[in-house]
This record gives sequence, structure tokens and C-alpha cells, in this order.
Amino acid sequence: MILLALSAMAGTSKLMAPYLTDLAHRDDADRFQPLASHLLLTTGTPANWGQLAGTVPSSFGLAKADALQPYDLDIDKVTRLNGENAYSIDYSDLWQAFGVKDVSFQIEVKTLFQLSIDMISNATLGGLRVYEFRVTAAKSGMPVSAALSNYVVVQDFVNETACSTSSNGVATFEVGIPNSISGTALLLVFAQATVNHDIVSLGMYSFGHNAQSPLPNRTFTQLNPLDYVLNASLRYSSVEVSEAQMFTFNYNFSLNVKTQGVQTVEYSVPRLLDASPMVMVLTGVNGSASFAEWVTYPQVPLQVGAGFSESTAGSRIAVCSHTVTIGSALYEVVTKWGGVADNV
Repeated sequence: MILLALSAMAGTSKLMAPYLTDLAHRDDADRFQPLASHLLLTTGTPANWGQLAGTVPSSFGLAKADALQPYDLDIDKVTRLNGENAYSIDYSDLWQAFGVKDVSFQIEVKTLFQLSIDMISNATLGGLRVYEFRVTAAKSGMPVSAALSNYVVVQDFVNETACSTSSNGVATFEVGIPNSISGTALLLVFAQATVNHDIVSLGMYSFGHNAQSPLPNRTFTQLNPLDYVLNASLRYSSVEVSEAQMFTFNYNFSLNVKTQGVQTVEYSVPRLLDASPMVMVLTGVNGSASFAEWVTYPQVPLQVGAGFSESTAGSRIAVCSHTVTIGSALYEVVTKWGGVADNV
């Protein structure tokens, strides 16, 4: 079975196009499963299209070119599906490249379980402001047992704590931030599933520490990861970046500047073996306002593709779910398939 899947990964959509088109015309309930598998098992053309910022693939597949196992996806191909990335590819181009003209599709990529974060109290204790948070880990409403790595970032201050969820999937913890600093605070929570350490979820919570509530993420910078480089575009000439940092479940460190322009900075992103999403955080100021803005790599969760509804596609909608590897961590890819939508 694995040998067959690996063979499929070596193929291209162009070679498979007649077969895929034939599948699209079949009228049985299983016709879309091979299309979903093909999307995740082939590299597309060129095989490294994900790393080529200005390239639209001539055939569309998400597999990593040098993958040693099936359903190992390329971090940059996945990232370029996110419409917030400056190098993203429109669905119309993806649909053309996939090459099955009477089938439309939607792709969703997400962690295998989800986190919700709430601040439940805060109080002054000596020279600190102490914040208490509650984190809930769940999959389809069912609690998830997980170990948590928690980071709070305010300007150049970073605090790290660790804890675990209880049997009901809930954890509470406290973070103390010195009152001598103020500005936007960003809490990052990485949750590693007890049953499999390759399953890691991620949650973010932004709040004002001795400051007003922060503005939305991407207000001051546009952060675009691609090919293990973080390109930061500063939206205003008054924006000053003080530090760029990388966070994963096990690691936290500063990123090195690769190149710097008038309102752009590029940072080198190391190739980590940590089974975890990566989060890059830029802290700085714009006039008197401090900020902490972030981007994930791979840039998920994301959703791209046709909009399906029962009124337009009816019983033709098929949903396929696959567990995939991106980097060293496991994610879920959900694809929806149906007749050609009006917005293709």
C-alpha cells in the first residue's frame, strides 16, 4: 500500500489528467476520494512550485518533492494556499492547474484538535501584574489530554510556563508581567497531545498590559513566510521593529536579519525538527503604540476554494479527511468536492 502511494507521489497531474477527468464523470459515491488522494500525494509541476514566489503551478499537488512517506506535504505549498500570504495563489489558478474541469473543490488545513483561551482574572501583586488564564483543548467537543508550553511576549520580555490539561481537557495557569513595562501582550499556547507527541495544536491571545486593548494582528506589519525566510513589510514609515522571535513547543529564540530595506526586513528561519507549528513574533513600536504581531509557519489554519451549499451542490458534495505531515507535525486536511461552482 505504501509502495503504491509513493509511486503516486512521483506522478504529476498532467500524466493523471485523463484518469482524473474520467473519475469526475463517474456517478458513484466514491469518485471523489481518488481526486483527494491525488491532490495530497503528488507534487504538482514544477515539483518545487511552493518555494517559487512568483510561480503558479502548471499542475497542482501539495506533496513535498523529497517526501519519504505518503501524505507528507510541502510547508510552502500549504502556506501559499493562505490568502493572507503575499505569495498566495488564487483558487481559479489552483482549479485550472488541477485540471478536472467539471469538478470544484475546497481545501481546509487545520490542527488535529483546537484550543480556546480565556483570561479569567488579573491582579497586582507587588511589582507584577498577575494574569490567570484557562485553556480548553478539545476535538469535536471531546476533551483532549495535552502538555502545554505557554509563552507571554511584551516588548523584549518573554515569560515561559508549562502545565497540562486535566481529564476534562482544561488547564489553568498564571503569568506575572512586570509593571515596569507596558504595551501589547501576546500569549502563545502550544498543546502537545499526550497520545501522540507529533500532534500539536496552537492558540493565541492578545491583550493590553498597562495599555489599551491591542489593534488587530497585521495592523503594523505584513509577515510572509516562504522558503524558510520571513519577509516583514512595515506598513508605516514610523514603525520600528525591536525584535523578531521564533516560538515552537520546545524552543524560543531570536531570528537573525538576512536583508534589510527601507520598509522591509527579511529574517532567516531555521529548519527545526521540533514536531510543532512555528510562530514568528515581531515586537516594536509605532510612535507611542507598542505592538506584538505574529504569523504561523505553515500559515494555518486556512481555507481556500469553492463555496458549497446544499442549495447549489445538493447531494453531489463529498467530504474527504486526511491526516498529513507538514514539517514534523501532524495536521488535518479536509477537502470538499462537487460540481463546478459559479465562482470558479
